[in-house]
Amino acid sequence: MTAPELTAPRRPMNRRTVGGAERWSWIFQRVSGVVLIVLIFTHLFVNLLTGDGVSQIDFAFVAGKWASPLWQWWDFVMLVLAMMHGTNGMRMLVNDYATRPFVRAMLHWALRISMIVIIVLGSLVIWTFDPCPTDAAGELLEGVPSFCESVL
Repeated sequence: MTAPELTAPRRPMNRRTVGGAERWSWIFQRVSGVVLIVLIFTHLFVNLLTGDGVSQIDFAFVAGKWASPLWQWWDFVMLVLAMMHGTNGMRMLVNDYATRPFVRAMLHWALRISMIVIIVLGSLVIWTFDPCPTDAAGELLEGVPSFCESVL
């Protein structure tokens, strides 16, 4: 007795499988994961293990870090890469478990919109942060970094 012949599928189940998009998505997950490990552990090392540890983290510490373009870019890259990595992972889960096309499409759009909103809000915090607030309440001004004293 011979096995029945298998025929090739007529068309891909998902148009994203055409052109290797899923393969590139898989590769992006692995590469971004490694890069995120380096970014996050460096971030944790600088914030928690250098200087006075956790007790040093206040407004002045963040203002001092974000006075340097290096740390602004570091945190921005970490924000964008983490959001893209997480959104891509959730997209893969939606593809695996959402069987109805309408539900899958709605969940994909919800993921995209939430990723964009969080990246925009996080970017606004990073790039518009004022390390020398001149009109802030008195208790906030106690933690102002030393380089702001000439402004105040």
